[in-house]
Amino acid sequence: MRAYVGLGSNLGDPAAQFRAARIAMAGLPDTRLRALSPVYRSAPMGPADQPEFLNAVVALDTRLSPLELLDELQSIEAIRGRVRSRHWGPRTLDLDLLLYGEQLLTHPRLQLPHPGVHQRGFVLYPLADIAPDAHIPGHGLVRDLINTLPAEQLLRVHDFCWSERI
Repeated sequence: MRAYVGLGSNLGDPAAQFRAARIAMAGLPDTRLRALSPVYRSAPMGPADQPEFLNAVVALDTRLSPLELLDELQSIEAIRGRVRSRHWGPRTLDLDLLLYGEQLLTHPRLQLPHPGVHQRGFVLYPLADIAPDAHIPGHGLVRDLINTLPAEQLLRVHDFCWSERI
């Protein structure tokens, strides 16, 4: 199944967090990393008393169930020092399961598609870079949704390299 995962980080060394997350996701069981979006810099969503975020999206092909994939992603977050202390607060690494095929799921631990995915430029712009024809169930195609959101609060990080050594 094709799954899309959003990455966010604004603590420590966000670029190193992204590179470590890429390596970890590429090593997940029954999963292949298929695409990496460009990286964007954005203002924090929620409390403004925190650093700007780096954001990106990766595409995975996986045979893990959505909840199994969520468990693996949360394990990567924990290894990278993620502490959930404040809603929409700063974090070393945030890995959000955005889409899992076209599956709709409402579970106490996971909602698919991810809530708000269709309204967040820091998600839609990197997603559009790697999957403009992806369908967000209940909302439409990424390429159409992107036209409804301004990009002025996003800055593409042109010098980011996914393959640098950690």
